[in-house]
Amino acid sequence: MTPDDLCFTPATDLHRLYRARSVSPLEVTRAVLARIERFNPALNAYCTVAAAEALRAARSATAALHRRAPLPPLFGVPVSIKDLTPTRGIRTTWGSKIYEHHVPDHDALIVERLKAAGAIVVGKTNTPEFGAGANTFNAVFGATRNPWNRALTSGGSTGGGAVALATGMGPLAQGSDLGGSLRLPAAFCGVVGLRPSPGLVPVYPTSLGWDTYAVQGPMARTVADLALMLSVIAGPDPRAPISYPVDTRAFPAAVRRPSVRRLRVAWSPDLGVTAVDDEVRSIAEAATRVFRRLGARVDHTHPDFSGLLEIVLVSRGLRMVGMHAEKLLHWKDVMQENLVKNIEYGLRLTPSEIGRAERLRTDLWHRVREFLGRYDLILTPTAPVPPFPVELTYPTEINGTPVTNYIEWVLLTYAFTVIGVPAISIPCGFTRDGLPVGLQIAGRWREEATVLRAAAAFERAAPWARLRPPEVSA
Repeated sequence: MTPDDLCFTPATDLHRLYRARSVSPLEVTRAVLARIERFNPALNAYCTVAAAEALRAARSATAALHRRAPLPPLFGVPVSIKDLTPTRGIRTTWGSKIYEHHVPDHDALIVERLKAAGAIVVGKTNTPEFGAGANTFNAVFGATRNPWNRALTSGGSTGGGAVALATGMGPLAQGSDLGGSLRLPAAFCGVVGLRPSPGLVPVYPTSLGWDTYAVQGPMARTVADLALMLSVIAGPDPRAPISYPVDTRAFPAAVRRPSVRRLRVAWSPDLGVTAVDDEVRSIAEAATRVFRRLGARVDHTHPDFSGLLEIVLVSRGLRMVGMHAEKLLHWKDVMQENLVKNIEYGLRLTPSEIGRAERLRTDLWHRVREFLGRYDLILTPTAPVPPFPVELTYPTEINGTPVTNYIEWVLLTYAFTVIGVPAISIPCGFTRDGLPVGLQIAGRWREEATVLRAAAAFERAAPWARLRPPEVSA
């Protein structure tokens, strides 16, 4: 295998090749680092490359191969870590001038688990400041560019991780998701991103231990790789009070039995909450025909998501106050504009507005819960638009309809954040301009296995899902 072939080898295959001693972790890590050196300058996926640390871990893993001991599930597999997640000895900035030179002395819980499973951390991937935004840029490192067209955005906030995957700069990426930050960049870059149920992947450290809005999760090029990574990072930890026990073997097992046969599937191009680009709508709707061909019953319908925008604006403002309000006193002038606006909006909220939003969220949950008593899955486009120019913070219009703020256009993903159910984005086609389009598959409460099984079935039926961006295919 050539070094470039190694860079696009799935994590599940790397494990098999290591067991057969056909290739070593050192060879794979060197190939990934060489690819980062070659392509990252133009794309800015990685903001910090930990080459020395990665090579040290790869040499240790390669030496372990000779001992013939059982290999952990992610043995020798390169992984990128989002720059919101602390990594011991590797710079972590949160994309903010406030922490531009910060080097943690500890790993986050999710990094601990990845390393314990044998993964090799190769570096940190770019993110908007504190993850607040769906276009990846910040004042420390600049913008991350889409590998399918470098003039366009990669999405956000796990934009760097998605670009790294799409270009062969590692087979696995760790990320986080508040309003779509794993799913939107996956859609814009042609990879797979899962927002797991709150608490499935424990989050530590965090200032908001009881938060059900922001989660951490996996991103990969294949559903099988994503399920493998999820099986390693999921499960309870006393440092994360909303975490819960789960049989993590169910995730890889679901992918080994891909099927949507006899599932009841709801399809909606817009959930009644946003305008959707005509071409995106058409491509995502074509994906529903694949589900029908595979034996699912698909109906054009959706739950009543009325009140969604109010819930999102209030909860986001309140959360940003809890996370960042004290930073305004000394750092407001260097903080990202929309982040500051979110915090200031949250500071103006009244108890009655907060209470009303909580009631609306509860009512919405019960409406969707009852709907999902009749349907196993809900399908939507992941993003309502194709990737837009990287200079724009968010799209200004959709099909001629003005977009009034930078939250409105992400409501298709935020809808499933608010109700706390698992949702995955998987590639489902390309626009006439050759840009990826993602299909979002959302499931019932804590039913990741069903979502993964359906995504794997769709992936198997989609011959274009693993295409590489033309600019980095050689």
